[in-house]
Amino acid sequence: MEEYPEELRTPPVTLASIVGCPDLHPLISTYLLSQQPPINTLALPDLSKIHLFKKKKDPDSIATSPSPSVGGILKRDWFLKHRTKVPAVLAALFPSQHVFGDPAQWLQVCSDLDSIKAVIRGRNIKLVVVVVHTNPHDEISEDRMIALRKRSEVEAKYVVVLNPNDESELQQSLNRHALLANTFSELAGVYYREEGRRVKQRIEKKNVSSVELIVRYCFKVAVYAEFRSDWAEALKFYEEAYHTLREIVGVTTRLPAIQRLVEIKSISEQLHFKISTLLLHSGKVTEAVTWFRQHKNAYKRLVGAPEATFLHLEWMSRQFLVFGELLETSSKITQSILPVILGSSSKPLSEWEYYPAYYYQLAAHYLSEKRSALELAISMSETSNEIDSGADSVVPSAYVGQFARLLEQGDNADMLTLTDEEYTRYAVSEGRRFQDSLEIIALLKKAYESYSSFKIQRMSSFCGFQMAKEYFTEGDISNAKQIFDSIASLYRKEGWVTLLWDVLGYLRECSRKNGTLKDFVEYSLEMAALPISSDTGVQRDTGPAGPAILHQREIVHKEVFELVSEAPGLATNEHSSNLKITGDESLQLEVDIVSPLRLVMLASVAFHEQTIKPGASTLISVSLLSHLPRTVEIDQLEIQFNQSCCNFFIVNAQKPQSVEVSGIQKHRTEIAPSLSLEPNKWLRLTYDIQSDQSGKLECLSVIAKIGSHFTICCRAESPASLDSLPLWTLEDCIQTVPIKDPILVFSGQKSTQVEEPDPQVDLYLGASGPALVGEIFLVPVTLVSKGHDVYSGELKINLVDVRGGGLFSPRDSEPYSTDSHHVQLLGISGPEGEDDSQLDSDKIKKIQQSFGLISVPFLKNGDSWSCKLEIKWHRPKPIMLYVSLGYTPHSGELNAQMVHVHKNLQIEGHTAIVLNHHYLMPFRQDPLLLTKSKQASESDQSESLPLNQKTVLIVSAKNCTELPLRLKSISIEVEDDVERTCSIQHGNEEFSNPALLVPGKEFKKVFSVSSDMNISKLKLGTVCLRWRRDLGIEEQSASTPTLSWVVTKQKLPEMNVELPPLIVSLECPPYAILGDPFTYYIRILNQTQLLQEVKYSLSDAQSFVLCGYHDDTVYVLPKSEHILSYKLVPLASGMQQLPKFSMTSVRYSAAYQPSNSAHSVFVFPSKPHFKTAASTNFRVESVANE
Repeated sequence: MEEYPEELRTPPVTLASIVGCPDLHPLISTYLLSQQPPINTLALPDLSKIHLFKKKKDPDSIATSPSPSVGGILKRDWFLKHRTKVPAVLAALFPSQHVFGDPAQWLQVCSDLDSIKAVIRGRNIKLVVVVVHTNPHDEISEDRMIALRKRSEVEAKYVVVLNPNDESELQQSLNRHALLANTFSELAGVYYREEGRRVKQRIEKKNVSSVELIVRYCFKVAVYAEFRSDWAEALKFYEEAYHTLREIVGVTTRLPAIQRLVEIKSISEQLHFKISTLLLHSGKVTEAVTWFRQHKNAYKRLVGAPEATFLHLEWMSRQFLVFGELLETSSKITQSILPVILGSSSKPLSEWEYYPAYYYQLAAHYLSEKRSALELAISMSETSNEIDSGADSVVPSAYVGQFARLLEQGDNADMLTLTDEEYTRYAVSEGRRFQDSLEIIALLKKAYESYSSFKIQRMSSFCGFQMAKEYFTEGDISNAKQIFDSIASLYRKEGWVTLLWDVLGYLRECSRKNGTLKDFVEYSLEMAALPISSDTGVQRDTGPAGPAILHQREIVHKEVFELVSEAPGLATNEHSSNLKITGDESLQLEVDIVSPLRLVMLASVAFHEQTIKPGASTLISVSLLSHLPRTVEIDQLEIQFNQSCCNFFIVNAQKPQSVEVSGIQKHRTEIAPSLSLEPNKWLRLTYDIQSDQSGKLECLSVIAKIGSHFTICCRAESPASLDSLPLWTLEDCIQTVPIKDPILVFSGQKSTQVEEPDPQVDLYLGASGPALVGEIFLVPVTLVSKGHDVYSGELKINLVDVRGGGLFSPRDSEPYSTDSHHVQLLGISGPEGEDDSQLDSDKIKKIQQSFGLISVPFLKNGDSWSCKLEIKWHRPKPIMLYVSLGYTPHSGELNAQMVHVHKNLQIEGHTAIVLNHHYLMPFRQDPLLLTKSKQASESDQSESLPLNQKTVLIVSAKNCTELPLRLKSISIEVEDDVERTCSIQHGNEEFSNPALLVPGKEFKKVFSVSSDMNISKLKLGTVCLRWRRDLGIEEQSASTPTLSWVVTKQKLPEMNVELPPLIVSLECPPYAILGDPFTYYIRILNQTQLLQEVKYSLSDAQSFVLCGYHDDTVYVLPKSEHILSYKLVPLASGMQQLPKFSMTSVRYSAAYQPSNSAHSVFVFPSKPHFKTAASTNFRVESVANE
């Protein structure tokens, strides 16, 4: 499509001309080009150039002439002329001083207008008069403007006034009025409509003398319609021109046969391009594809003379290429288009016809055929070796699709017509100048990439194969091999044997040309092993691989084995002369489970037993399978294991002299009567094997040596997991199994497990109860030798989470934990009686958070050794402790067999102590805290404490384990760098005797907290509890080592501190006597500087008779106290509820109501008698507190 001229590839753009005032031309041109639709401008500096628009002669006057003569159908430069040379509108710019100046200047303007009209009248070019108002002080004369309009013979709206005092003002004038652009567009539409109507009338009158002129007129009408953006009319007349052109094939005799057909195809190509472009840009993809099919079918058989066949094939290739590019660039293409039925007589469109790659592929196909036809034409030409000097003088003529010979005689040049023979020689000469192979590769590459973008791998690979063949033909072996390799991988996966045969043939030749022996042997062996058993009967171009038949497989097999062996026939093979194995060189092929060479040789290995004892013998079966067409004689087999001491060789007894025995004396060697590997038959060999080393014994590979320099190393595969060969799965042949034993076929493995020797050392793990968070938990580990000496002993310790969540904390920081492990292995202590300093530091190899490794000293039979594991829990988590002992029972042996003993123990980790705390106000004394009353609904609001008041803090420690614990102290500590904001009073930090805390019980300690600092937040500190587990009877034994104390810490939250405005205190006797009256006092203390209005109420109680006000309002003076007193007479004995008191502060809208415990008092039925006053008071207070 890039070869087409620009005027054909791009939509037509209106052309306007500007004459006069050249200083304004750039600005006006830029402005018109920025409009939608844009307008191109042809600027003339003055009227001296106006003669360029003068019409010399009507090109279509021959239609009515008495003796018509048509030189061609379409003029080559007609389209370009109307886009760049013939404007639709001419704008004449006159300065205002000339228009409104003196009579002489006005006469000059009139003369210029007459000259312009005389020129443009012949071409029907529309006129616009622009008055450039340069001086803003000059007045515009209406009479002169009317005269100007009449003189120019245009309407008033086509006379425009511009104010170009400066560039910005002119731009604003253009944008404000938009008059010039609208005027140009309107007049251009009128021009193209009139021109199209003028040409259309000639078609309708049918007074033309030649059918070729109808094609020309229809083309012109369509072009004029495109200028007006009338796409429907343009499409209609393009189609009419196309059909009329098809009808004149074989009718016109104006040109010789070959040139006549070339002209018709060239014009039909342009018409088809225009029609397809309009259909695609309007979103009619299906119609465009249908039109291309009709276009292709209409001209497919118009080949012409045999000597010019290459011209037709080149034209067909270009049709497919251009339409593919149009289809690819169209924005309306969708990826999921269903075939559409065109009619009963037409075939439905296939899905492929909607893909651009389909057309690129066919374009390459036709171009390849053109190359062959051109080569044939060159070979048949008698002057093919001579230089055609006349070809340089052949140039395109004035009409589309025509060529002529340019004859220059001095200053004169004549165009002479060509005969078909001369034109054919010219076309052949032009064809020889271009390399069609590069163009074919480019087309195939576009098809390959396009198919790949749509995930159509099979067609993509087919195009890639054709492209690689072109690279191969051109000698670009590197690119060809790269593409062939990628295609071969798909063909192997899809199982396309015949196509794979062809690709491998090319790869084989690429390797031969590159001199890569290994690649050549691999491709050759894969070809020979393909499942091709008989001739398909289809003869086609198979390339260097030859026909895909069994005989050809045998030829390839014979060639490659002659190459890798020492056969004397190697020297006679001229094709492989650059592929040789000389001297000490060797060639080894690797065959794994994904290698395509599994067709060549497949190795299956199976142990007859899954587990064996050390030193015990077991059977191993080695099976080989090959799909090569001929029997392969193997000289030697080497069976390799992961334990190199078990490797052994199998030697062919029929060829004892052909194998070098040096280097295999160190290993076991077996002799087989025959190692002939027949086609499609398993070669089964069974031998015994033993291993003294425990662990996994696995067969790694089987190496077959053929001749002195060639080996095939096959990765061993298990029969139970043996993958079938994809290319041979669907073939009509009997599928055999590698082992005759049916059990081993489904369960046989290429590895077995060699058990370890039975250990004769006991390993004991001891642990007393669950572990507690925070303490160092000791786990005794004891080794007792009962039959083996222990050499090079190593003890491995692993801590594993029972739930599988891991011992590592994902959080960045853990409170009061320096590391992020929930459970940590701290260390390993030596035997009892030895401290850490006595334990050799070089004996302990490694201690990590959850892993430990320690060396065990030498132990004789009957000796024992012990150590203790120190494990610390930072979080309650159950773990599994794994301890493994590895040792050798003998000393001084290299690679001695290790014996292992494994033990495990699950240890639960529990939280020992749970700390809680709460605050209490003094008994029957409650402050009115405003924040507590206002934000009681907010659950996240922290508690508040009153300022200058003592508060009781009760800290409780609960034993959450099933073990008794000993408490040493409970204290509240403040960090050194934190300012003390309160005073905390309590008893002794440490108890004289550690307190015993049984399971499930709580231990409480009381602290007194007070603060007189004017602060908003109170930082209390951290509660520190020191404890350890109780050892019971061993606790009092002096010989028992004392456990270290564990410190459990919990930070107390910060408390809000505020000054309560009111404090209410309730006062009554510690007890009452039935029937005896007593006084009940209520004190209201105002701590503010304001007068406080308080509303209170005292409800009745069934157990008391009340004397006093029930409801009232009182005023409490600043910094003073108001006392309410009531007389109460108890009516019932026991614990009774006093009348409930409630109060509301009017100023703060805060209510107050004491707790139920503050309203309780015990009533004795009679006066009690106590031994002493102190004991009485103590008892009464205790009763009251309960």
